[in-house]
Amino acid sequence: MAGQSCLFALSLTVLCGGIVARAFGQSAWQQRRSAFTIDPEPQFIEKYFPQVLDHFNYNSLGNGTFAQRYLITDQYWRKNYGPIFFYTGNEGDIWDFALNTGFLTELAAVQGALVIFAEHRFYGKSLPFGQESFNIPQIGLLTVEQALADYAVMVTELKKELGAQKCPVIVFGGSYGGMLSVYMRIRYPNIVAGALAASAPILSTAGMGDTRQFFWDVTADYENYNPACKDTVREAFQKLQTLAEQEDYTHIQSAFSLCKTPSSPKDIHQLNGFLRNAFTLLAMLDYPYSTTFITALPAFPVKVVCDTLLNGTDVLSALRDAVGIVYNATGEQTCYNLYSLYVECADPTGCGLGLNSLAWDYQACTEIEMCFESNNVTDMFPPMPFTQRMREDYCAKRWAVVPRPGWLRTQYWGDALLTASNIIFSNGDLDPWANGGIRKSLSPSLIAINIPEGAHHLDLRASNTADPSSVVKARQREAELIAQWVKTSREKMF
Repeated sequence: MAGQSCLFALSLTVLCGGIVARAFGQSAWQQRRSAFTIDPEPQFIEKYFPQVLDHFNYNSLGNGTFAQRYLITDQYWRKNYGPIFFYTGNEGDIWDFALNTGFLTELAAVQGALVIFAEHRFYGKSLPFGQESFNIPQIGLLTVEQALADYAVMVTELKKELGAQKCPVIVFGGSYGGMLSVYMRIRYPNIVAGALAASAPILSTAGMGDTRQFFWDVTADYENYNPACKDTVREAFQKLQTLAEQEDYTHIQSAFSLCKTPSSPKDIHQLNGFLRNAFTLLAMLDYPYSTTFITALPAFPVKVVCDTLLNGTDVLSALRDAVGIVYNATGEQTCYNLYSLYVECADPTGCGLGLNSLAWDYQACTEIEMCFESNNVTDMFPPMPFTQRMREDYCAKRWAVVPRPGWLRTQYWGDALLTASNIIFSNGDLDPWANGGIRKSLSPSLIAINIPEGAHHLDLRASNTADPSSVVKARQREAELIAQWVKTSREKMF
């Protein structure tokens, strides 16, 4: 990987705008960033773009439009010249991503960029049909292809409005948003000069790889901290299973502080999913400082959970207290309602709650393919299979659709990416999604950056004094690569 780019080896690094900085002990990114006072709360303006409802069928809705939300700030922009940094919004409210992607605005301050965060159709406030958006057939307009076309149209029109036709566009995204950034560069290279795809599982979500890998990697996060942690979790789940087989449901309710006494194998299955989901979320968000992204979590939550488990006197109550770090961060829950705090869906890693969860469930029933399962052999969780047949049965009942396995691989190339260019694939070793993405550089312009101490798209977060050196170095390299792409793209325009 280190041999894929000469940027680190150069003492002269050319950044956007033709400014040259000599790096003596500090990278050009560090030198230029230190010259700016980064606003910890960028001055985003919330706006709405009249977006086409259906980009691909002129007969269905004509030229009908909906209001697509986006956030924009030009506080760092070198007007009509600086690049455009465009965040390809993913499965949630766009403000959540804007406020947790500080690297993008830090980089904008250094490189004089205009910043746009675009909200994905059917998420947040970008609902094409209001509350009816999740009805059938309206939800049929929720596809990856439609979302990419939204972004292509939006950025093209905004460039015209702002007089920014000659400004190179770099797309950014984390997780599913990172997948969209990859796809934007592949599908619209005429619009997008480069992409930073952080924690983008473009292989596993296309049905490629081992279905056991995800929960194996979740387990590894806890085992790497302390092997006894994994053993304790497995012991707790086995004790829960024994009580369930004995139909000692009162004991289970008491041990886990459940609002209602479970009464069937279905309730036990829901409890297992509820518990497994907490460990998944904690592994993804194992950041070195406290955060409020998705939920309020302490620094190094995997460590906190393991210490809670290992210091408990009873494995079941210890397991309850451990998942309470996710489900009862405020301490206000007096009991757990299994069916309101966790909703089983077509994504075994969790769809979340609310309307956003409906949209993601539909996507997991159509293009996004995630038949991940736990088995209690390669992982510490109870056996919970999720096969293609199970996915098909669920999706037919819930959304009246039949998934198309392999469609993402057909549409967006899977691992056959060698004809693409200017994409950074960053992944953190602590992130259970990492091995579902690109971990090795494929060419001098398809560059994998691995972050040993990194959790889920940690490199996209704002700089923090607790950041490990590996993420600091990753951001430096990302900044230099992006600057070079901007420079090369600008040279082609003029």
